[in-house]
Amino acid sequence: MQNNTSVYKVSEINRYVKGLVHGDPRLRDLWVAGELSNFKHHRSGHMYFTLKDDSSSLRCVFFRRENMRCIFKPAGGMEVIVHGSISVYEPDGVYQLYVSELEPAGMGSLFLAFEQLKRKLESEGLFRPERKKELPALPRTIGLVTSPTGAALQDILATIKVRFPHVRLLVVESLVQGRGAAPDLVKAIDLLNRLPDVDVIILARGGGSLEDLWPFNEEAVARAIARSRIPIVSAVGHETDFTIADFTADYRAPTPTAAAAAVVPDREELLSALLQLRERVSSALGRRLQQEKQALDHVVSDRFFALPARRIRLASETVEQLNKKLRREIVRVLNYKGMRLGALNDRLESYSPLKVMDRGYCYCRDEKGRIVRSVGDLTVGGILKLSFKDGRARCRTEKIEEGSIVD
Repeated sequence: MQNNTSVYKVSEINRYVKGLVHGDPRLRDLWVAGELSNFKHHRSGHMYFTLKDDSSSLRCVFFRRENMRCIFKPAGGMEVIVHGSISVYEPDGVYQLYVSELEPAGMGSLFLAFEQLKRKLESEGLFRPERKKELPALPRTIGLVTSPTGAALQDILATIKVRFPHVRLLVVESLVQGRGAAPDLVKAIDLLNRLPDVDVIILARGGGSLEDLWPFNEEAVARAIARSRIPIVSAVGHETDFTIADFTADYRAPTPTAAAAAVVPDREELLSALLQLRERVSSALGRRLQQEKQALDHVVSDRFFALPARRIRLASETVEQLNKKLRREIVRVLNYKGMRLGALNDRLESYSPLKVMDRGYCYCRDEKGRIVRSVGDLTVGGILKLSFKDGRARCRTEKIEEGSIVD
């Protein structure tokens, strides 16, 4: 080794190369396009991935403080454009791109985030028609969540004033644009759900860009709409604007004016319908009265009413005949039942044990009162109780003889 040759440490070389890289202004602020590969979202919040094209790859790191501003979820295989700076990671001696911004290639990040959240909530069933609640036919109190200075509020007020001014409108002021709008909207929806008399809620704002309408595409707002016990009408933007709130709400109105028309009836149409109903009821009552009058005329003209005394006399004679027939039938049945009762009494008397005892018989029980039916039930010296027709006798068994009862 020559004396004039310098020997460097590895860390010195890496530090020197890092200084060279830092000194190149093109590497301090650059955009790079490629495909995400080996993507890993670490539990620390940092994202690590490789950006590659057809022939090469570049290691990248997207720190948590930077990626929190990314509104969509990166995934492997996604074509993206990243912004950042190249630097050398000294411990490993490798250079990598430190990402500050990440955008999907070919579409905006807002649109991609919209599609990702839409697919997620749709898979959970939040957009299913069967979970949507019906709007009340005639609400008494309407909750309105909107900006107090927006045109949407004025449009709704004007529409309700024309269509049905008797309804009560409860306005809950909320931001409808910007970073704090989504939490504000969630608080307003939850507040109206805690009130007892609100029949329907309108969520409204005027038109705007996708960025302006973005609070209505936030997941927190969608879940607040889904858990609402009160039907919610989404009236966000213009007719061509669609938000996640539109898909989650129970009814989607193309404009705030259309939302007001959907939740309240037209007073003139109601009055016209009531007049038609009154005419129909009046006509129906007239027809019924005519039918009843015809029936009454028919009854009055009947011979029964023409000769009532004769009809009453005939009916009285019929009742008298039936009364006599009933009396005869009662006497006949009583006689028959008396004969049956006498026969049964004679039969019962013939089976009476007292009749048998009249002929010189008695019955025998042992000391415990049990009937003695056989000499096998006896013991020599045992006590017997004999019952006769006119009394009882207590005896003791002296001898037991088995055999025929004939002496």
